Amino acid sequence: MLNDRVMIRLEQETEERRSGSGIVIPATVKMANRLAWGEVCGVGSNVRAVKVGDKVLLNPEDQFEVELHAQVYLVMRERDLHAVATQETDHGTGLYL
Repeated sequence: MLNDRVMIRLEQETEERRSGSGIVIPATVKMANRLAWGEVCGVGSNVRAVKVGDKVLLNPEDQFEVELHAQVYLVMRERDLHAVATQETDHGTGLYL
């Protein structure tokens, strides 16, 4: 990856979800303007906030896609990421933003 570009593999949503009131939402339903989680698989030399292996929150719409070895990745600028998750903090463990 070059400059401030980040390559991300999206997590696939294979399970159905439930709304707050208990309504089942099938996995095939596409929600508009929904952010998605992905794993950073490559970073450019000018990327400062993320590293390979980080879990990030992003908007997958209108991003460039590339297919390598039958796997689809997104290529985007670091500034287009919304959040970085970490597994541990000083105050405990778990997934934190």
